[in-house]
Amino acid sequence: MTITVTGLRRSFGDHVVLDGIDLTVPGGTVFSLLGANGAGKTTTVKILSTLIRADAGSARIAGHDLATEPDAVRAAIGVTGQFSAVDNLLTGRENLVLMADLHHLGRAAGRRRAAELLDQFDLADAATKPVSTYSGGMRRRLDLAMTLVGTPEVIFLDEPTTGLDPRSRRGMWQIVRDLVAGGVTIFLTTQYLEEADELADRIAVLDHGRIVAEGTADELKRRIPGGHVLLRFAALGDLEAAARTVGGISRDSEALALRVAHDGSVRALKSLIDRLDENAIAVDSLSVHTPDLDDVFLALTGNALSSNALAGKPKVATR
Repeated sequence: MTITVTGLRRSFGDHVVLDGIDLTVPGGTVFSLLGANGAGKTTTVKILSTLIRADAGSARIAGHDLATEPDAVRAAIGVTGQFSAVDNLLTGRENLVLMADLHHLGRAAGRRRAAELLDQFDLADAATKPVSTYSGGMRRRLDLAMTLVGTPEVIFLDEPTTGLDPRSRRGMWQIVRDLVAGGVTIFLTTQYLEEADELADRIAVLDHGRIVAEGTADELKRRIPGGHVLLRFAALGDLEAAARTVGGISRDSEALALRVAHDGSVRALKSLIDRLDENAIAVDSLSVHTPDLDDVFLALTGNALSSNALAGKPKVATR
């Protein structure tokens, strides 16, 4: 495992922010920590990136102990926070060269690395322009490019697409996918449910300092009741035969549709199709509906994420 966390605790005064969390993240994957504002996501990132100390617990990152080898951990990681850490007075190239100098890459190597990253993040045309003229999406791409100057094994992305428009957000998603394809491990915190669903290999839900659920997006969705298969038929006789054969939680004779309870698993879907086939029932169309991550979050925490996190994302229950 590239990241292993055991019993991590942190309080600020009497306020317990992290109450003994355990996490494991395999290398070359995206792990998403999902939670509302104040849930402890940023505190987790700050601890794992050596910015603040934990009150208790242990962690190993890229093979190094967080408490006893902080310098080795810092050398292996990169961090992109919620707000761009770029200098508005410098150009894009100057920001990257400055970061290369901080990594002691040497003059020639640093400039080569800056040029590579400007090309990789589609910033070459704006390389000589002040960052103050960049759009929000360009600033976030530059911020992530600066994180990559030192070629980290692990990157902590703390709500990296907050405030971006949908197009810029999807551009960042593709960059994350490309990084993971190259072997980088991503630890992603986000309030955007769609973002976690699109990117994460595994998701943990953090609520009041505790991990209340962990798994793939599909595994988490299957924990929540309400999943069903919607069957549509061309003839009323087929609808009635299906209702007798497989039951149903509701039927619409006018629309020739039948809803059948379903847990989202392939095995259950195959069993349903086999029963219909064995009874020679013709189905015009079939769609599987599962709870989405919004339903999961609400069921596990009893709270909705902020309206900003859901802005621009219609509630879709079909996957």
